[in-house]
Amino acid sequence: MLLLFTVTFLLAVTLTGLIRRYAIKNKVLDIPNQRSSHSIPTPRGGGLAIVLAFCIALLWLFFTGQVTAATLALFASSLLVAAIGFCDDHGEVAARWRFLTHLLAAIIALELFNGMPILLVPAPFDLLLGRFSLDPGWLAYPFGVLFLVWSLNLFNFMDGTDGIAASEAIFVSSALAGYLFFIDQSLFNIALSLAAACSGFLIWNRPKAKIFMGDVGSGFIGLLLGLLILLAAQQAAVLLYCGLILFGAFIVDASYTLAVRLFSGQKWYAAHCSHTYQHAAKRHGHLPVLLAAWAINCGWLLPISLWIFTRPSHALAGIAMAYLPLIYLAYRFQAGQTEFVVS
Repeated sequence: MLLLFTVTFLLAVTLTGLIRRYAIKNKVLDIPNQRSSHSIPTPRGGGLAIVLAFCIALLWLFFTGQVTAATLALFASSLLVAAIGFCDDHGEVAARWRFLTHLLAAIIALELFNGMPILLVPAPFDLLLGRFSLDPGWLAYPFGVLFLVWSLNLFNFMDGTDGIAASEAIFVSSALAGYLFFIDQSLFNIALSLAAACSGFLIWNRPKAKIFMGDVGSGFIGLLLGLLILLAAQQAAVLLYCGLILFGAFIVDASYTLAVRLFSGQKWYAAHCSHTYQHAAKRHGHLPVLLAAWAINCGWLLPISLWIFTRPSHALAGIAMAYLPLIYLAYRFQAGQTEFVVS
């Protein structure tokens, strides 16, 4: 376990440094514009190091008999997202082709699932339905596709300030690994490998970032985290709710911002810099926002997810408790509004 984390971490650190040199040499740079949170041209596409380090770790787990061929194929579907992201980092790809690739990857992943997770019925709906769990049947698949596509896209939306996306991936995958350690050793090793790969990248991406993740990494990680949550829920239904709570900072910010832009008549599909964390970074700087994100994750969302893990019937109350303060933060920082008025 320690060896796997260490080797994957060092591999990601080394690969990120090499990719940075490649990006500088070949001018694969993120040039600042009016939507940017940075002020100087910065290499991008460093998320490729996460993809490579994670895939190497996954192959090692497969060849040592710790991961099955079916699981390997399931996670390989995320390489489609990494590939279209790599192309987009090197030259803009039309949004429709990115979306179709994301949709295809999600459909392939769910086709490789060995049955969708049973849905835990939390209080008070258990009293109304007279049961504590529910098999959603075929409805699970369209909702599963929607969840995976939204997961990878919201992660892409939220990769806009130094270190925030890598930190979120480390937090969610590490927390899931903590739960899975007692439930499924194979999934534990996969979650740990993702945390290690993202930790190695964060060495280069922490404020002030020397390289950005790019679409090659953000979409790939978003899909992986979505898959991990669904796979964990297969082993213990309550982990679906735990995963949604752990992912809460990104889910709320991206969803609230999109809703505001949509209902205010803005071009919601256009690039922008109006997320909660982006407005906060303009006011306070990248490092304070990153530290605040870690504080919210570790001091608020993690304890609530632990509470729900031990008391599954309180799942809806836990999600409400986790999300409401985050919604208030989005409101206070005027998420979704192009013009940010400092108050």
